[in-house]
Amino acid sequence: MSPVQKTGGLDAGARLRACCEALGLSVSDRQVEQLLAYLAQLQRWNRTYNLTALRDPDQMLVHHVFDSLAVVAPLDSVMPAAGKLFDIGAGAGLPGVILAIMRPTWRISCVDAVEKKTAFIRQMTGVLGLANLQSVHARVEQLDPAGCDVVTSRAFASLRDFADLAGRHVADDGTLVALKGKSPDEEIAELQLQGAWRVENIQPITVPELDAQRCLIWMRRASGSLGTP
Repeated sequence: MSPVQKTGGLDAGARLRACCEALGLSVSDRQVEQLLAYLAQLQRWNRTYNLTALRDPDQMLVHHVFDSLAVVAPLDSVMPAAGKLFDIGAGAGLPGVILAIMRPTWRISCVDAVEKKTAFIRQMTGVLGLANLQSVHARVEQLDPAGCDVVTSRAFASLRDFADLAGRHVADDGTLVALKGKSPDEEIAELQLQGAWRVENIQPITVPELDAQRCLIWMRRASGSLGTP
């Protein structure tokens, strides 16, 4: 039995299904299998490569997988059926791998400057059969502009640094989306001083089984700013 099959008194598959139901997400048997396989691989790789500070399977399930699942439905509102998304500073593929599992028509690239992390994501494309997922080992500022519908990050940088480094990869009508804990008021004020990007919405999100604040910061280009530098 996989080490993630039993967590918190309930099997992880049942908890995944309950999480998706709470978030209003449809999930297939195959997707549950992929999510559990991802979690098992993350635990295995983490013992050698230290991809994440969390070690406990239960914490990984909630803080990584559930946390990433919570952004799927919000992103549905801005992502076309075959939309293009960059996950910047993707680390172990959070939320990029989870998004690729849940939305197989989205074209997702996980970008990270740390080779061991992109190697893990590359392995996941094969192990999980994710033809829509690409692993990119690079600094985001060194890549050619990508014309993405959405560029997202989870604990990558301040909002201003995120916009400065990753904004060039967003299509003219696209969106930057940062996953944060509590609303980062100081970061928002700093971004406003930059002038090229503006905060369009601060959306609180609830992560099942997680007693902590989470929000999505939605950013679009300020009126009159250029699409790419």
